Amino acid sequence: MVALSGGKKWKFGILSGLLAKTVSAVLMAAILASCGEGYKGYSYTVSGTVSGLVGSGLVLQNNAGDDLTVSINGTFSFATAVHNGDNYSVTIKTMPGSLPQTCTVVNSNGTINNSPVGNVSVNCLAVPPRLVVDLTGNFAYAANYKSNNISAFTIDAATGALTPVPGSPFAAGTNPNAVTVDPTGKFAYVTNFNSSNVSAYTINAGTGVLAPVAGSPFDAEINPFATTIIPSTAALSGQYAYVANVNSNNISAYAIHAVTGVLTEVPGSPFAAGTNPYTITIDPTGNFAYATNISASTISVYTIDQTTGALTAGIAVATGVNPGSVTIDPSGKFAYVTNTGSNTISAYTINQTTGALIAGSVVAVGINPSSVTVDPSGKFAYTVNYSSNTISVYTIDQTTGALIAGTAVAAGTNPSAITIDPSGKFAYVTNYTSNNISAYKIETTGALTPVTGSPFAAGTNPYAVTIDPTGNFAYALNAGSNNISAYIIDQITGALTAGTAVPIP
Repeated sequence: MVALSGGKKWKFGILSGLLAKTVSAVLMAAILASCGEGYKGYSYTVSGTVSGLVGSGLVLQNNAGDDLTVSINGTFSFATAVHNGDNYSVTIKTMPGSLPQTCTVVNSNGTINNSPVGNVSVNCLAVPPRLVVDLTGNFAYAANYKSNNISAFTIDAATGALTPVPGSPFAAGTNPNAVTVDPTGKFAYVTNFNSSNVSAYTINAGTGVLAPVAGSPFDAEINPFATTIIPSTAALSGQYAYVANVNSNNISAYAIHAVTGVLTEVPGSPFAAGTNPYTITIDPTGNFAYATNISASTISVYTIDQTTGALTAGIAVATGVNPGSVTIDPSGKFAYVTNTGSNTISAYTINQTTGALIAGSVVAVGINPSSVTVDPSGKFAYTVNYSSNTISVYTIDQTTGALIAGTAVAAGTNPSAITIDPSGKFAYVTNYTSNNISAYKIETTGALTPVTGSPFAAGTNPYAVTIDPTGNFAYALNAGSNNISAYIIDQITGALTAGTAVPIP
């Protein structure tokens, strides 16, 4: 015991305990202050995964200041940790520059709550061809992603030259990603990626002018990617449209009014899909639909109700990593999908009664293959390999659908898409980085022989080529120079004669 002034007595143990607690508190405050933490406590990392990325140029940002360049698929982590209790917000600062892609962020923001964040997901999707020629061959339409509108052109029947229609470009929603014309040629539909809706237009049969349909735009779910309409080969041709919604993991289905073009969601829409569906393909009969789920690496399988257009889910099937769109051969018996992340093609046979996909062989291709293209005869299949500058060539076994590899051929630098003319005689490949188009004659064996004069000059960064229904003209969409290159196709040799390029916004 110690006697203190005023007659009070204290135990040494109590005094020493108080002193120890005070010293500990002071030391902790000093340590936290020296670490820049103040009294906010610990800091935690923000991380996640990237899928579907092709090439380089993607830059992520956290809280508008912590830049992170990402060049490969897989995990990422920002360098600067975030204080407990503070907010984080992951955004896309720069889209990939090596190939037109649309990247979105899921689980992008929140508050740090006593643990690291690891569930941020960045999904990158190769953009669909944003140029379409209607089935009459009279008009062409381009979706202008950055300027939120649609360019419309008339096609000169003799020269293939493109002339803007009166009033072009026409207003769309935010970031129109793709334009689709229905089989009758009366209506056009545009998915607006970042306003999550679909713009609908009537097409003036004489001028090609677009007029908004009453009630347009029509609601979709989160980030609709492209519209698919039941094809002209099906009994329900043009009556129903389907949209894959990338970040709500479902499919919107609409009935198309035959007179007005108005979209009405069918009963049960939207229909569940896998993680990040971004394309939907309908078989030639219009009985079955298939959605590729890029992050789940699966294909969702559906039967289409022939009365209502509603989708009934079947058993989803596994693919390789980051599947592209499903390609169905003209007979409707076989389906193929490229797996960009695992550099393979998965082949399936289609059950003609149920639409179920029965897995067949998986074949290796080059690096970062694009979607499979099947020739009109259904005998041959081709895919371009973006990062290995080649075209893989296959013969299709007519009984099993198996792909039998032929001799791969060289393309230009970073081939991004391959298109076959309606006659099946010629193939054209856009070379994104070498700014040209490679042209090939398709031999009776399916082999590709370069056309004399190939490659043919294009604009800057061509990424898709569209051929009109007659097979007389070809058009390349140039992402870097914001224009469309026009060509006449020599019907004997397949050579391209360049016309005048037209600008787009």
